[in-house]
Amino acid sequence: MKAAIIGTTGYGGGELIRILNNHPSFTIHSVHTTRDEKPVSAEYPHLTGIFDKVLTSIDPDKIVEEADIVFLATPSKVSGELVERFINQDIKVIDLSGDLRLKDSETYRKWYKYEAVSNSILGEAVYGLSEWNREQIANADILANPGCYPTAALLGLAPVLAEKVIDPKSIIIDAKSGISGAGRSPSLGTLYAELNENFKIYKVNEHQHIPEIEQQLSLWNGNEVKITFSTHLIPVTRGIMTTMYVNLKEEWDTLRLLDLYEETYSRHPFVRVRKEGIFPAVKEVKGSNYCDIGLHADIRTGRLTIVSVIDNLMKGAAGQAVQNANIMFGLEETAGLEMMPLYP
Repeated sequence: MKAAIIGTTGYGGGELIRILNNHPSFTIHSVHTTRDEKPVSAEYPHLTGIFDKVLTSIDPDKIVEEADIVFLATPSKVSGELVERFINQDIKVIDLSGDLRLKDSETYRKWYKYEAVSNSILGEAVYGLSEWNREQIANADILANPGCYPTAALLGLAPVLAEKVIDPKSIIIDAKSGISGAGRSPSLGTLYAELNENFKIYKVNEHQHIPEIEQQLSLWNGNEVKITFSTHLIPVTRGIMTTMYVNLKEEWDTLRLLDLYEETYSRHPFVRVRKEGIFPAVKEVKGSNYCDIGLHADIRTGRLTIVSVIDNLMKGAAGQAVQNANIMFGLEETAGLEMMPLYP
C-alpha cells in the first residue's frame, strides 16, 4: 500500500518516515509540506543516503489518486482544513493532531481556540486508541490518533474503570513529558538553558488533552468524569510518565489488580504489565511502541497508584498511527513496529 505523509518536518512526521521506510506492507509514496520544497534530508541530515525523497507541495487530488492512506502530521487547525479535502474520497486518513478527537465542536473551540471541522466529519472520525477500539478502527476511513498524554493515561486507567473498581471522581493524573512533546518549533520554554537541570509544571488545569481524556473516561464510565490533570516538562528528549492516583471502591490488593491488568492486556502485544514491586521508567520504552504499566494498591489509604510510560513520539504519536493503519488494512498489528526499545 502507498502512503503519503503531510507534515514531515515535525518530530511526529520524522518518526513516521523512520517506521514506514522499513514497513513490510506500506511504502512511502510521497512526502508533503506547507513550506519550501526540498529533499527531506535537507531538513533531517541523518536521513542522507537513506531517504532522499523531496518534500513537495500539498495537492489533495493527486494524493487521493496515487496513495491508499494519508497521514496528517500537521498542527491543529491545519489538519482540520486538510481533512475536509480528503473526506468521502477513496483514501484512508489518519490525523495525528487534535482536530478530530473531540466530538463536541464547542469543547474543541474552548480548548484549542480554533473553529472545529464540521459535525459530520467529527461524527465519522474514529478515536484510535488501538487496544480499546479495535473493531471500529478496522472499519474506519477517517481516524483521530490519540494524543500522547491521553494514550498513557487511558491505557493505565482503562482496566480498573471498566471493571468499576475505582471511584471515577477521585482520578488525579500527574504527567511528565520530554521536550520533544512540545514540537520542533523553537520557543523560550524549551531552550537548553531554560530546561536543562530544571523541572517545571505548565498549563495547570488548562491542558488541551484534559477534555480528550475526560471524553473517553466518560464513555467507558457511562457518566461524566472530571479529572485533575497536571503536566510537567522534564529535561529528557523522549518519554512520558503518567502517575495516577485513584480511590478504590473496595479492598483490592496489588496482586489481584495485576491479574486484572495482565488478563485485560494479554492479547495486546504493545502493553506490558510489570510484576509486583517493579515500576517502569521512560528509558525502558524509548524508541518503541510499548506502553509499560506498574501499579500498587495501598491498603492503608485505600488508594491505587498506577504508573504508565510511553515514548511520546511512538506509542504517543507515529507508532500508534502505524499500529492503527495496520488494523485499518487488516495487517498484523505489530507490522513495522517490532523494534526493541533503545537502551541505555
